[in-house]
Amino acid sequence: MKAEFKSLMAEGLWKNNPALVQVLGLCPTLAVTSTLTNALGLGLATMVVLMGSNLAVSLVRNYVPKDIRIPVYVLIISALVTCVQLLMNAYAYGLYQSLGIFIALIVTNCIIIGRAEAYAVKNPPLHALLDGAMMGLGFALVLCVLGAMREIIGMGTLFDGAEQLLGGWASALTVRVLPTNASLLIAILPPGGFIGLGLLIAAKNAINEWRGKQSALEQAHCAVPPAGARATEL
Repeated sequence: MKAEFKSLMAEGLWKNNPALVQVLGLCPTLAVTSTLTNALGLGLATMVVLMGSNLAVSLVRNYVPKDIRIPVYVLIISALVTCVQLLMNAYAYGLYQSLGIFIALIVTNCIIIGRAEAYAVKNPPLHALLDGAMMGLGFALVLCVLGAMREIIGMGTLFDGAEQLLGGWASALTVRVLPTNASLLIAILPPGGFIGLGLLIAAKNAINEWRGKQSALEQAHCAVPPAGARATEL
């Protein structure tokens, strides 16, 4: 179980990250990440729905005929999204208004349907739940990093509007990082989303390439015996 958890964590957070590797869910990724608050709110909502749908699909996988499995997935996801939408409307109305239609569009997010078909329907409930948690967390982290980048560059602030998500007390969390006249408006516009996501994908690929080279050097070093050992053999 421990090895499975480590594997799911590595897949969701890095190796098979939904936003950086699979490049799924681009619509919310680019549309709502103009601020860290919006990104965190939608990321958490998506993670909750992903965990719930994976668990539900895994529980009913032996009772649903293959011919109607996709409509059943959509029905489960729609019910969960409706619950999240009503809860957000009741307890985080400002964020609910800010995110708008993108909460309802979680239903059509390819990440959720993809994980249900690729993993949840083939694995037991606990593993499916962990997969949903790790994939959702990986997606939420990318949203938050992209949202923080765009907000700092485009508005000069960090966590602006935090009270919409966490309540009135969270207004103190807003931080002014850059002077108002130093902000770059394009960062919070659609082109800024594309540029920011492209930079994150490029950074991940560069890190993977560097790690691959380091691993190859270590293997080559281990394959060459020390000079003393060669002399002894001779």
